Amino acid sequence: MPEVAPVRRRRAAHVAALLLAALTLGLGAAPAAPAAAAPPARQAAAPGDPEGGTPALRAQLEAASKGFLDAKRALDTSVKRQQQLAEQLKTTESQLAERTSRVGEIAGLAYRTGRLGTASALLNSTSPEGFMDRAAALDAVAANEDQALRELLATRDQVTKAKLAVEVEITEQRKQQAVMAKRKQQAEKALTVANSRADAPASRSASRTATAAPRNSDGSWPAESCSVNDPTPANGCITPRTLHALNQAKAAGFTRYVSCYRPGGSGEHPKGRACDFAAQKDGFGGDATGGDRTYGNNLSAFFVKNADRLAVLYVIWYRQIWLPSSGWKSYSGAGGDPSSDHTNHVHLSVY
Repeated sequence: MPEVAPVRRRRAAHVAALLLAALTLGLGAAPAAPAAAAPPARQAAAPGDPEGGTPALRAQLEAASKGFLDAKRALDTSVKRQQQLAEQLKTTESQLAERTSRVGEIAGLAYRTGRLGTASALLNSTSPEGFMDRAAALDAVAANEDQALRELLATRDQVTKAKLAVEVEITEQRKQQAVMAKRKQQAEKALTVANSRADAPASRSASRTATAAPRNSDGSWPAESCSVNDPTPANGCITPRTLHALNQAKAAGFTRYVSCYRPGGSGEHPKGRACDFAAQKDGFGGDATGGDRTYGNNLSAFFVKNADRLAVLYVIWYRQIWLPSSGWKSYSGAGGDPSSDHTNHVHLSVY
């Protein structure tokens, strides 16, 4: 009887070993547990019309931004003309002072010698040859005096015309400034109607300077059509200026997914004048956070800093829109999803 307990313990250990072996074999034969569902693939392109707002709002913003940029270009041109005219006026006024002094000296000499000076000079000649020499000399003096007077009058006329031209340019500048102010009010009024509140702009970092797109000789943007191939997966066509902005963004290090042309909807995409730059690396997902949002902040800052070089009409990012006339403003009235709210991509429209 004293061996009963040890025997039971050995049997229990044996049974435990058999159970462990059975469990091990059973686990090896059982089907594998289903893996966790993979996250849905990001959309290669934003669905529908992701520019947000309404077609009417976008049309007003496009018109306002174009009008503002046209007026700004005219203002800049006028200021340059005024500077050139001011330099010309300065030079002409200097010439006027010199010629006025010269004519004054001639008049003073004539006053001191009197009207008989010419007759006396001729009568005092001692020979016919001397008479002719003095007559020729006096004729040359008279011609010189006449030339001096003509130059003085012409210079005075140039000064008057230059001053009038400067006044014309000042009037033109006031006109363009009024147009710019009107376009600014147009854009802000349209946004005020669409938005319920204005959020403070998100923090955006500085960025590098882009190479400027080609302009006309007068500083205006040349008319362009959807004439070059869209290198993004969207295919289709874009304008040369859009391609330039896209390439400049890539050169600045913004190389994540981009989609430009879209055949349907309103806005600039069907015209080849807009691109959507995904904040995430592999396409348009949900709201950008962390490093993805920083990427969008930096990209939008790049476009804003280089707006004049890249002919930017507007930039949309994270429920805000940047306009050349008004800066960053709230951009609501969208569909409430990441694409229409622009919380997963930066939208760029160019002139």
